Amino acid sequence: MTKLSVALLSGGISSERDVSIKSGNQVYEALDKAKYDVTRYDPATDLGKLVAEASRIDVAFIVLHGPYGEDGTVQGLLDLLHIPYQGSGVLGSALAMDKWTSKRLYKEAGLPVPPFVVLTPGEAYDMAALARMPGYPLVVKPRSGGSSIGTSVVGSPHELPQALDRAFDYDPHVIVEAYLEGMEITGGVLGNDNCQPLPIVEILPESSHSFFDYEAKYQAGATREICPARISKRLSDRAQSYAAKAHRALCCHGCSRTDMIVHDETIYVLETNTIPGMTPVSLFPLAAKAAGIPFSQLLDRLIELALEDRDQDVRQREIS
Repeated sequence: MTKLSVALLSGGISSERDVSIKSGNQVYEALDKAKYDVTRYDPATDLGKLVAEASRIDVAFIVLHGPYGEDGTVQGLLDLLHIPYQGSGVLGSALAMDKWTSKRLYKEAGLPVPPFVVLTPGEAYDMAALARMPGYPLVVKPRSGGSSIGTSVVGSPHELPQALDRAFDYDPHVIVEAYLEGMEITGGVLGNDNCQPLPIVEILPESSHSFFDYEAKYQAGATREICPARISKRLSDRAQSYAAKAHRALCCHGCSRTDMIVHDETIYVLETNTIPGMTPVSLFPLAAKAAGIPFSQLLDRLIELALEDRDQDVRQREIS
């Protein structure tokens, strides 16, 4: 059997570089070397090498998080090089990374989102108006980015300026939204045109974390993940439907993971990840395992979906 030449991209230059490298290490170990000839590329140093070797690469597996990896940038380069890759293309990646745009598309698709406003540096804001949204605590986050970097939960007005400064360090636009107490859940979707919603995962950060922040995501033992989530079938079905709607609303392909919160029996959509964490214990692989898809088989399936996208593109070019 001829092996597929796989370019494994991890590292990069975003604030999530360390997480990307760790995920890349796990993916490299899990990829079946009997099926794949895997070469690793770090976009921080290896873009020239990637371009030079493009003609011999069958497919790329992207394990990059944050700007320049999850926002459509590297996807555009791979499109120019005619290298298929797992996950969303330029459009879907850019839409999901931009929390302001994605929230507007969620609302257009009929998905509930927490009340929010968008602020820019130097803009005067009405603290009393923010407090009515519907009151403290508030969530302050950069418009773009992932892993909750730059995100704060603000409990009182005097904490707000510092939280805004922190978020502005990562983005020129900041989202301030209502903090909704409830059960944090996430819903994975696997597939291109035919989406397969995965079992819902319940996220339980330790009491020292007010939300699923960076430390809760990546510090061992800081969070419990329960799959399937301990919610009713009615709520589970609705959450899966919302994850699939978000996937389609943002033009996602291959896979996505949409974070939500259950508040007073209402599910609110928070944001969508187009390159979810890819270690055997990450949320998306955990949901896939609950659906009967082990980690190595999940990687196989994502590569199959990438090649399926490539074959569709080739057919469309032939028709045109």
